[in-house]
Amino acid sequence: MIFDFDVLPPEAKNKLLHSTIVPRPIAWVTSLDADGVRNMAPFSFFNVFSADPAILGFGVGGSVFGGRKDTAANIRARKDFVVHLVSHSNRAAMNLTAAELPSDIDEIELAGLTAVPSERVSAPRIAECDVAMECVLHSEVPLSQERSLFLGRVVVMHLADKMIEDVERYYVDTPALDLIARMHGRGWYARTTDLYRMDRPIPEEVMRSIRTEAAPDAPPTEDE
Repeated sequence: MIFDFDVLPPEAKNKLLHSTIVPRPIAWVTSLDADGVRNMAPFSFFNVFSADPAILGFGVGGSVFGGRKDTAANIRARKDFVVHLVSHSNRAAMNLTAAELPSDIDEIELAGLTAVPSERVSAPRIAECDVAMECVLHSEVPLSQERSLFLGRVVVMHLADKMIEDVERYYVDTPALDLIARMHGRGWYARTTDLYRMDRPIPEEVMRSIRTEAAPDAPPTEDE
C-alpha cells in the first residue's frame, strides 16, 4: 500500500505514524506557568538531537480546552522545563498525568509525586525519577497552528546514584533504569528489558571485505 500524506486526513496520518514509529521514548515534562502553578505531562514525540550542544526536543499539540497545551504556554512564559524519563515503576503516575485537566490542577500533587527544586531552572524536578534533565529553551519551531516543536538545551542532568556504574567514565547502568516507551495505538507500552547486542562494524574490516569480494579470481597455478 502507498499512502500519500499530502492528501490523507490528519487522523489517518496520526494512526500510521503512531503504529509504525515505535518504540518512542517518553518525555515526562515539568513546567511552571507565569504565576508559579506547576504542570506535568508526558510527550512521546520526543528524542535527543545533539550531544554538544546537548539538545533534546518534543512536540506539543493543541489542548482539548482550545489553544495550546499548558506545557507550551509555560515554556514560553518561563523559558525552561525539566524532562524526566519514565521507569516502569512510575508508569501509573505517568499515565495519570496524561489526562488533560484544567490549568489550575497540579498534576504532580495529583499523581502523589515529590517535587524538589532544580539547580538551574525554575521548573521543579521529581524526586521519584532516576533521570531528570533541566533544560532552557533553545528554540520553538512552529509546525502548524496548534503544534510546535520545542527544543531545549540540557544544562543539568540528575542521575540516581544507584544507576551509576563508573562515575569517572560516565558509565550508566541503562538496563537498571527499566524505562518504558510508547508503542502503537492508545495505551500500549514497551519495556526496555528485552535487549540484544550488535557490535558496530569496523570500517577497515568492511572495506577489506568489499575489496575481497570485488577482486578477480586468481590465475590458476601450474599444478592446476
